Amino acid sequence: MAENNTPEEDESRRDVREIRINPIVPSESVLISTARSNRPRKKEIPVPLDKRLHVETCPFCTGNEHKTPETIYAWPSEEHWSIRIVENLYPMLGNDEVRSNLNMGLQQIIDGYGRHEVIIDHHSHGIAIHEMQTPHIAAMFSAYRQRMQILYEVDDRLRYILVFKNFGPAAGASIAHTHSQMIGLPVVPHNVQEEITQSHIFYEEHKCCVWCSLIDEALTFETRIYDRETGEIIRELDVDQFVIERSEKFIAIKPFASRYEWEVHIMPVNHQSDYLEVTEEDLADLAQVIKNTMARLDVVVEGVQYNYFLHTRPHGEAFDNTANSFHWHLEICPRTSIPSGFELGSGLSVNTISPERAAQRLRDINLESDK
Repeated sequence: MAENNTPEEDESRRDVREIRINPIVPSESVLISTARSNRPRKKEIPVPLDKRLHVETCPFCTGNEHKTPETIYAWPSEEHWSIRIVENLYPMLGNDEVRSNLNMGLQQIIDGYGRHEVIIDHHSHGIAIHEMQTPHIAAMFSAYRQRMQILYEVDDRLRYILVFKNFGPAAGASIAHTHSQMIGLPVVPHNVQEEITQSHIFYEEHKCCVWCSLIDEALTFETRIYDRETGEIIRELDVDQFVIERSEKFIAIKPFASRYEWEVHIMPVNHQSDYLEVTEEDLADLAQVIKNTMARLDVVVEGVQYNYFLHTRPHGEAFDNTANSFHWHLEICPRTSIPSGFELGSGLSVNTISPERAAQRLRDINLESDK
């Protein structure tokens, strides 16, 4: 019988070339091709992060409040704020005038109505999220929840509210000052709709949430596959193999079919479909998991630049029957490479680091205790 090798030893012995099916949305797949990491190429050096504490010309820095639209929300106060929400000065969607939808045969147009707000995450210009205090991160995610709730209550035309964050030039951040964005849409985004649809199909067949099932597998399931001729271990799955962080209420998991090399998803351990259901106690716990996860990513990627997206159950009668099947989650996607022509042409993401290896490297980071 072959000896029990670690994931690192297995990967050093062989290249991984396999197409992995996304268990949430089976129509999506990822090509894991570790040999691609050895190909000759010019190293991509991302534009460095702006780590300054205050920038006189930055419209999001304290003292420049007059350069933005009026404050919608401020914490802990408008005069001495650490978090501030304003309307986006250059919105993707607008609420100034509602136009009729158009139907021209197969070509249809939906009015670009919506809300677009900016959450200025911190008064410090270049602070990274893992450098923030845990209570501040909790307050930031509390601000998300409060604004989402208000927008749904005051505007019944909104079908979905997307919260996302672009951090760093590589992630498409147009302003260096740390900030998130919130966009209220008249439609449900395609990727969220696919998650909703496929998770409901899984629930109807298995009578359980697919995300809950994946969490259970990550925490309790292990298996080993042998070559029947040689007895060599050709694949194994260990308990906690994909787990990056775990707290009482939340878990950070490396997806089995990761689209990005260092992609991590954070979600409630116990079933919860709507982000608006989180409590202040939940958010305190979530903040620590986010802080630790981002600290691990920052060490491994060396100044991580990333996008994150908050996917939650849409509001409206059409989605009432998905409360048991959908599970809200935060997708963190570090940007370390530019999509290739193959990826853009095929729709198949290529990952040059196996998720098992990436998860191990993230877990191996020795974090200092939170002061």
